[in-house]
Amino acid sequence: MAVTCVVGANWGDEGKGKMVDYLAEKSDVVIRFQGGSNAGHTVINQYGKFALHLLPSGVFYPDVVNILGPGVALDMGELIRELDDLKKRGVPEPKVMVSERTQVMLPWHKLFDTYEEERLGARQFGSTRSGIAPFYSDKYAKVGVQAGELFDKEALRDRLGPIVEAKNVLLEHLYHKPTMNLDEVVDRLYEDGMKIRHLIADTSSFLHDAVKKGKNILLEGQLGALRDPDHGIYPFSTSSSTLAGFATVGAGLPPWAITEVIAVVKAYSSAVGAGPFVTELQGEAAHELRERGGDAGEYGAKTGRPRRVGWFDAVATRYGCRMQGATTIALTLLDVLGYLDKIPVCTAYEIDGKQTTEFPLTGTLDRAKPVLEELPGWKQAISHIRTFDQLPKQAKDYVAFVEEQAGVRVGWISVGPRREQTIMRNR
Repeated sequence: MAVTCVVGANWGDEGKGKMVDYLAEKSDVVIRFQGGSNAGHTVINQYGKFALHLLPSGVFYPDVVNILGPGVALDMGELIRELDDLKKRGVPEPKVMVSERTQVMLPWHKLFDTYEEERLGARQFGSTRSGIAPFYSDKYAKVGVQAGELFDKEALRDRLGPIVEAKNVLLEHLYHKPTMNLDEVVDRLYEDGMKIRHLIADTSSFLHDAVKKGKNILLEGQLGALRDPDHGIYPFSTSSSTLAGFATVGAGLPPWAITEVIAVVKAYSSAVGAGPFVTELQGEAAHELRERGGDAGEYGAKTGRPRRVGWFDAVATRYGCRMQGATTIALTLLDVLGYLDKIPVCTAYEIDGKQTTEFPLTGTLDRAKPVLEELPGWKQAISHIRTFDQLPKQAKDYVAFVEEQAGVRVGWISVGPRREQTIMRNR
């Protein structure tokens, strides 16, 4: 039995979708364990290019069971749209299960996310306005609804009545927006619930049985360690834990189950949203790296916003790998750096005149300046290379630098967006 967790080491956008898609081929089950439709995992395969916002990245393998665990924010409309899109584009119908304990996005969550960002103005957090913060606030305030509760209309109305009453007070008096009608809310949730009723199941029992049978299970994280609400750049974080330590909780597996944690690390840095970003580039240097990055440039898979980009940050990566408990690194987008004669990398921060290699609190990060070194570039295309030995010496040296700085072995190297553009290193 192997239970592998794929998570991000930095701000998100590291290329986790491709790695999960690559590893799913030998998996029996792929699970999303946290987050919602507020970020996207880009996958490129024989069917085309896809940005999955909610579905696990194993949906392109018809024999893989794909699960949305109880830690996920279930946007039923997004789930229905993504399944319809796969069908329209010729993807065989995937096996999908939704935990009966997964809580659903309620109609006001996206509204409140948008209205609050508007109210904050210049102080806003850079939300994708997908309703994530209001969703998790309600979940832990115990005013949410689980997927298994959607099919008794009268019970649903009784549960939602006082919640809608309270939300309408905020809509009217804080945000000065139209209020909601309880019957319309109940009807909408019931109708959407009926469309996915065939997917809802006791996934915890299914997973415990899969563990007993020695099935290969892949856990797919969203965003990265620096967006974790406890250990990341709070308050510029997401609202669910992005760490591998939460994966068994959000999936419904025993805590001893995980056997490997793969931290996905980008060969340079990128981020979407507000918050400190020490190595961030500006001007022409940022534009060129952004345009060269990824399959079609560095733009958010969810929002289309230009990603903030910068050089590789060893301080943030070391910290992220530590918090994830990484056993292996998957290094992505190494091919993008092939245009540079010299590659700047950040090895320390300077804060108030002193250097540190430890990742500090958010408030301190605002005063941090990157301490940069330069590594020699390889000045050639490497997307066609399929073995580590064939890489140019300078590219191998760059991989060795990442390993040394992070303190974790690089086991996979991505040199392009497609599955086959992945180098697996011998252990």
